[in-house]
Amino acid sequence: MLETTVECQNSFLTYGIDIKNPNILEMALTHPTYSYEHGLKDNNQRLEFLGDTVLSLIIVEYLYHKYPQRQEGELSKIKSVVVSGETLAKAARKFKLYDYILIGKGEEKVGGRYRDSVLADAFEAILAAIYLDLGFEKVKEFIFQILNEIIEEIVTKGVKDYKTILQELLQKDYKKSVEYKVLAEKGPDHNKVFTVGLLWEEQIIAIGLGKSKKEAERQGAKIAIEYFLNKE
Repeated sequence: MLETTVECQNSFLTYGIDIKNPNILEMALTHPTYSYEHGLKDNNQRLEFLGDTVLSLIIVEYLYHKYPQRQEGELSKIKSVVVSGETLAKAARKFKLYDYILIGKGEEKVGGRYRDSVLADAFEAILAAIYLDLGFEKVKEFIFQILNEIIEEIVTKGVKDYKTILQELLQKDYKKSVEYKVLAEKGPDHNKVFTVGLLWEEQIIAIGLGKSKKEAERQGAKIAIEYFLNKE
């Protein structure tokens, strides 16, 4: 077992999570670029697929019981922000998951282990590993140790996302909107990565990446907000 896997395994003890199967944890930490470089058969993508579903169920159940006064549409918006790549990457950083990810040399050179998409995928893969090794209640316990404050912050501050903020900014100052355009769509159906460009006066001013078109648009809008706030 790799040293980084042991370190990660030990870090989970802080949260009362004692993973018994080090092999499944190592797989959860293995980025596709690492498995490719080392001729390994498996990486964390299948686990990420499972973790995504487990996380969604737990969050939906939590929101349903926690906020009985809120309607389906509002709960859906809250859920989409909670399970977004940006939020999951933020959660992953809380316990320094980037220190344990096994990643290829090329991806390492460009800071890949710190990218939101890499962290979010690894976080979901970790959730799947805990679920398979320790069961539903343990992964649920871990999720709320990590995400509870983040969820409450999202609910308290509301779910006005970056696209809405950008739209309001542009209507106020320019009386027109940006255009969102899908530039690329890569990966298998269960794990696609979308690249969306934001066009302003026929030029791309921001690019966003995400596991859905909406998430990529939100990421691009976040960058575009900075562009317009700093625009002379």
